[in-house]
Amino acid sequence: MSNTSRSIVYVWDADYPWDVRTEKVTLALTRAGHTVNIVARNKAWRETTESLPEGTVHRMTPWKSVGQSLDGHLSFPAFFSPRWIKLIEQTCREAHADLIIVRDLPLCPTAIGVGNRLGIPVMLDMAENYPAMMRVLWETGRHTTLDYFVRNPAITQRLERSCVRRVDHILVVVEESADRVAALGVPRDKLTIVSNTPPLARLDCATREQHAVRDRIDVVYMGNLEVVRGLIESVDAIAHLKSKGKRVRLRVIGRGRDEALIKQRCASHALSSDDVEFLGYIASHSEALQVLSESDVGLMPHRKNESWDTTIPNKLFDYMAAGLPVVSSDAAPCARILRETGAGRVFRSGDALGIAAAIEEASEPGLGRQLGDAGRESIRARYNWEYDTEILLRAVAETK
Repeated sequence: MSNTSRSIVYVWDADYPWDVRTEKVTLALTRAGHTVNIVARNKAWRETTESLPEGTVHRMTPWKSVGQSLDGHLSFPAFFSPRWIKLIEQTCREAHADLIIVRDLPLCPTAIGVGNRLGIPVMLDMAENYPAMMRVLWETGRHTTLDYFVRNPAITQRLERSCVRRVDHILVVVEESADRVAALGVPRDKLTIVSNTPPLARLDCATREQHAVRDRIDVVYMGNLEVVRGLIESVDAIAHLKSKGKRVRLRVIGRGRDEALIKQRCASHALSSDDVEFLGYIASHSEALQVLSESDVGLMPHRKNESWDTTIPNKLFDYMAAGLPVVSSDAAPCARILRETGAGRVFRSGDALGIAAAIEEASEPGLGRQLGDAGRESIRARYNWEYDTEILLRAVAETK
């Protein structure tokens, strides 16, 4: 271990494993010689301590006397939660931490409080525009009663404005996010872009060019099942293509709060599993990537709004690394990257006919191969985790 190695506590507000960004960041830090401890929730009542290649996981101690369901509610990542305050502070003390990295906004005030008490700098890993995400829930009417208290847009916005000024450094995932945070008054030298890119080894996986010729186009979507992610209009697009006599299947990987609504939309179009196949949540990332390798087009239908205009989903780069031509809405970061790299086609957000036309165009054999090759080359040249790891390590070394 080098003289510059650090003891780092990474705060993740859900059960672990698994989260792709948490694993990538912590594994990169561990491989660079840092000691990493991951603080995590424990709804599944796993062992409270576990050693993994990316670090030692410290899970919340369950309150088994109240039952698993109630304990899950009582472990909600609220910044004022005594359970979270105790877990983070205890882990930092035992690890002799000299840096806290907190993922996203919910537990950022908690981490700042612990950092102040123990004299430890705090870095915010801002993967999401959290206030904008909360506003979208309200605008689409998909919020619940609980959301009024724990995901209130006005509260989260005020919380964010306070936190971004008090942390020592901020990681963001895309240029548009850096611009937004800078507009909140954060100096540019406190901002570092570490994107959601895949490792170069991903390019060694099977790609669509190796598929046997089929008479059906397989379109894949990977992510949460929510109205704001454009899945209703995506189902409409598949129905439109079917009405034109096109053999197209949408394969959906994931679950989410709006799954029933999306399935109802399929039923309203009389679409079967031959048209839209719900694969559910696939726990193994390698298995999910195998579905990508069997597909012809990667779909990014997210509705254009402040949230999707300031973040970048992992799946964009997963599609590109798999050699899939990408069909995306005009949400700013995805549209910019696809236009810069020539890796796909962009449609106007919310336009089902636009989705259908883009799928048709991107799935043409010659053009599809050209778009897929461009995506893979851009992963090789720039959008890879090895590139972003070097940026991450510099930011960690400079945060004191």
